[in-house]
Amino acid sequence: MTSSDRFLPVILIVRAEVDAVHKIAVLVLNDVVPLDFGIAYQVFALASQVDRSKAYEVEVCAPERTIRATGFDMHVRYGLDRLELAHTIVIPGCEDPFGEVPEAVRIALRQAHARSARLASICTGVFILAASGLLCGKRVTTHWRFAEDLARLYPEITVEPNVLFVDEGSIVTSAGASAGLDMCLHLVRRDYGQSVAANTARLAVAPLYRDGGQAQFIRQELPGSPTSLAPLIEWIRDNLNSSHTVDSLAARANMSSRTFARRFQEQTGTTPLQWLLTARIDRARALLEESEISIDQTAFLSGFGSAVTFRSRFRKVVGLTPTEYRRRFSSVN
Repeated sequence: MTSSDRFLPVILIVRAEVDAVHKIAVLVLNDVVPLDFGIAYQVFALASQVDRSKAYEVEVCAPERTIRATGFDMHVRYGLDRLELAHTIVIPGCEDPFGEVPEAVRIALRQAHARSARLASICTGVFILAASGLLCGKRVTTHWRFAEDLARLYPEITVEPNVLFVDEGSIVTSAGASAGLDMCLHLVRRDYGQSVAANTARLAVAPLYRDGGQAQFIRQELPGSPTSLAPLIEWIRDNLNSSHTVDSLAARANMSSRTFARRFQEQTGTTPLQWLLTARIDRARALLEESEISIDQTAFLSGFGSAVTFRSRFRKVVGLTPTEYRRRFSSVN
């Protein structure tokens, strides 16, 4: 054995630790929307794992080293070759969503998708993915102002204009800039669990989960209106382990079931039962990460009728069984 051979295991260990960090590439093009870019970069840069080590290595990439934005230019450190190393590529929107996408960018994104990198767009960034031919048969979203244009230009895509983001697994799209924050936090939660995502949200001074979709912004709901369901929603959050139906919630809101369901959809962007399921899954995530209580107790405290129902619903929504989720994301020693 040579003297250099003695150090080989150490070198391999260090390399493995470096490779274990999730690599994020933020891809910027000319006329990038500054807020979209800032959200994409800052959320992942803020995230840290339970042991306080960084959760992501974030790099900014572009087809050219100088990128034009409204009011200023950006000098970008890395070129498109860095996309080859990224686990996730985030694409902020551009001021002109109908602009030409450089062929080199389209090729690089298709190659990244082929090797199973995750692609995520903010606002009009979805037009870049669409121009690259990656969204055929996919459900996507974008800012509500451009939803009709996207559907017209790419009829093979299913555009959902009233949601904050759409997760299709390897491709995730979000609505307007602030919805990009919701999407990025969602991705942190997918990668590292509820606790890490919640801490990242606190650092960003943002809610981890925002009720509703774009519809609430289009309709300009007045939060102080007498028909606001905000007090009822807070009450539901405090009583998730109780049994709820549309009829029982409508009665508590002093509305008919039909009126209640319509107003709930208008104010949250989803149905009462779907909202309730999401809230219960979020409660279960937190309990699985932050406590050692049994799966049966978790099911009860989260409001599921039985552990069997809980396991089935949790796996369908999260993609993991409760036991697998706890093993992966538990912060309890």
